[in-house]
Amino acid sequence: MDPREYAVCPITEFTEGSRLLVRVGDEEVGIFNVGGRLVAYQNRCAHQGGPVCRGRILGRWVEDLNSAKEVVGGHHSSDMDLVCPWHGWEYDLLTGRNIADPSISLKAVEVVVRDGMVYVRADSATRTPEAVPAHE
Repeated sequence: MDPREYAVCPITEFTEGSRLLVRVGDEEVGIFNVGGRLVAYQNRCAHQGGPVCRGRILGRWVEDLNSAKEVVGGHHSSDMDLVCPWHGWEYDLLTGRNIADPSISLKAVEVVVRDGMVYVRADSATRTPEAVPAHE
């Protein structure tokens, strides 16, 4: 095993829609099972460093427009957003990109599933998350 990897839990405990916050070195990391894929982010909002991974997970609200581009209703899409509890900044849960400005992203942390266990890698924070299947 890579010494930078931290064992989190057996994959069987990580059901679809679940979230787990763990300490990885000096960082808190949020790991999410999104539609059967695992993603992980540093628990720090890009806005002012709030504990974003502790925020609400909501279906994205989409406004319905008529042909004149007037709002005539709305609905929640199947895309899930993570909402920072401090100031309401929203991020796509699967990609980590900010909904209002996709050039802003959460820092992704590498997730590995091996031998029935979920691991995260210390010092792997990037701006390009890679979701891994929640099964081997």
